[in-house]
Amino acid sequence: VNYIGMRAFCTFLGACIPPLGFLTVWEMTTSLAAASFASLLILCDVGILTLTQYILLDPILLFFVMGSTYGMARCHSGRNEPFSAQWWIWLIFTGIMIACAFSVKFVGLFVVLLVGLCTLAELWDILGDISRPVTYTVKHFMARVLCLIVLPVCLYISFFYIHLTVLNKSGNGDGFYSSGFQSQLQGNTLHNASMPRDVAYGAVVTLKIHRTGGGYLHSHWHLYPEGVGARQQQVTTYTHKDDNNRWVVKKYNKEVDKEDEVELVRHGDLIRLEHVVTRRNLHSHREPAPVTKKHYQVTGYGENGTGDANDVWMVQVVGGVEGDIVSTVTSKLRLVHFLQHCILTSSGKQLPKWAYEQQEVSCNPNLRDKNAIWNVEDNIFAKLPNVSFEVYAPGFLERLIESHAVMLQGNAGLKPKEGEVTSRPWQWPINYRGQFFSGSSHRIYLLGNPVIWWSNLVFLVLFLFVFLCNVIKHQRGYPSPPHIAVIEDKMVSSCGWLFLGWCLHYVPFWAMGRVLYFHHYFPALLYSSMLSGVLIGYVLEVLPLLLPERVAISVYHWLIGVIISAVGYSFYLFAPLAYGMSGPTASDPNSTMHGLRWMESWEF
Repeated sequence: VNYIGMRAFCTFLGACIPPLGFLTVWEMTTSLAAASFASLLILCDVGILTLTQYILLDPILLFFVMGSTYGMARCHSGRNEPFSAQWWIWLIFTGIMIACAFSVKFVGLFVVLLVGLCTLAELWDILGDISRPVTYTVKHFMARVLCLIVLPVCLYISFFYIHLTVLNKSGNGDGFYSSGFQSQLQGNTLHNASMPRDVAYGAVVTLKIHRTGGGYLHSHWHLYPEGVGARQQQVTTYTHKDDNNRWVVKKYNKEVDKEDEVELVRHGDLIRLEHVVTRRNLHSHREPAPVTKKHYQVTGYGENGTGDANDVWMVQVVGGVEGDIVSTVTSKLRLVHFLQHCILTSSGKQLPKWAYEQQEVSCNPNLRDKNAIWNVEDNIFAKLPNVSFEVYAPGFLERLIESHAVMLQGNAGLKPKEGEVTSRPWQWPINYRGQFFSGSSHRIYLLGNPVIWWSNLVFLVLFLFVFLCNVIKHQRGYPSPPHIAVIEDKMVSSCGWLFLGWCLHYVPFWAMGRVLYFHHYFPALLYSSMLSGVLIGYVLEVLPLLLPERVAISVYHWLIGVIISAVGYSFYLFAPLAYGMSGPTASDPNSTMHGLRWMESWEF
């Protein structure tokens, strides 16, 4: 594997982020000071430096987020030359950037929303221009539909076509996908496999929950712990392939005899399922399930295939009628307990460590449970002829939809590893706690430059104050002097879009239930840094207009010197966090970093 090339690629994209920040703010404000300070704040943040020097998705995402924002700003600044060659180029560029941003991570959707809102605002202004015919608005609308919707969608689908074509090997996560999807993965047991089309009594089968990301019906020697229902053998679902996923299909009143004629399993049959490894039957009774207390417990019960009447299940083919044959993969099955009148289901809820954090299997008295549908994946039976598994292969669009469903489910269900440091959104803007990238003797710690981060927070609040004052002044009929009003309007417009970008990339995380990490804040950080740059530029432009010339020049240069010195020196102090620290930790008074531990929550 070419790790050097991969790391160089990520670092190159990271190095492009400050120039893109400069160009974006320049297009928004045409202020050299604002653009320079915005790029300086991005350049001197040790957190961005840390993220962009390793093989991660984050530098790629940050690059395309900045590229999308730059394209949006460039299109807006070129709005007076519509349908020119340059106008089309930048509109297409923006479409490509948002497609790439969303292709890297789902977080890219937030910059798609930002570009979409900016586009709607522009179309609204065009529609309000009564000097133009309606056809002019329609042309603008169609151009944006083509470049900002059709083009990104086509690119996104193309990326996934390449992705599914190139990444065609089997891996540990195969079990998250449907049986048909797995048949397309080289090295998977279902790839180029052949097995009986129909299920017969005596067959060894695996049963998979028929939903995206569902696992296999699984059991093992371990028992439910004391106090968790009956102390019988655990039954779970497990997302990885394993010998413990195998079950023998038996008649409810007769053991399997190799001399018997082949008899197929049909809709309405009463069966027992015997676990191959432990030789205990799938069983349920009126004890509460471990997690979903309104359901009944499902266990492995009996010895050498012999159990009791609570081992009997009725097979139902979804949409089937009496006598329909159960087929491999294609038949959607429901297993209804004969005595308890409940249905075998998997809630998807994770069991505690005593069950190795596998997923709960239970028996639901509500027979309409949507999670209670299964399909036979593996089917081993020597007496029936085999057919190729290729007949079950899904098309590209089916695989595209399924892969997204698996990604969304996996993303929503992410849980922290043991000992892993997670964080909450309130901690991010204040730089409350970082994240270790290396815990060895050479330590890397992801933490933002506190001078930049806390300044950004101040400037966000300052912008809201300035915006509110500006609105009140206009409402009361006290506009600023014309020479200041031009600068002020440009500042408010630019900061307004950057503030919206910050909100879109930060606020949604408050509603997310999945595990979150410090690095999720960095796309929002780019917008707050650019907003800070715009406000600094505004102050530097307005000061000379409000103060006597001699004083203004002195204050202007002093301000520039102080800001550059503070940002540059803070980068120098905290650079070891990105480049690596050794020796005692910062909590040790003898550490060279001890004086930089400005917050107790910083663990470097």
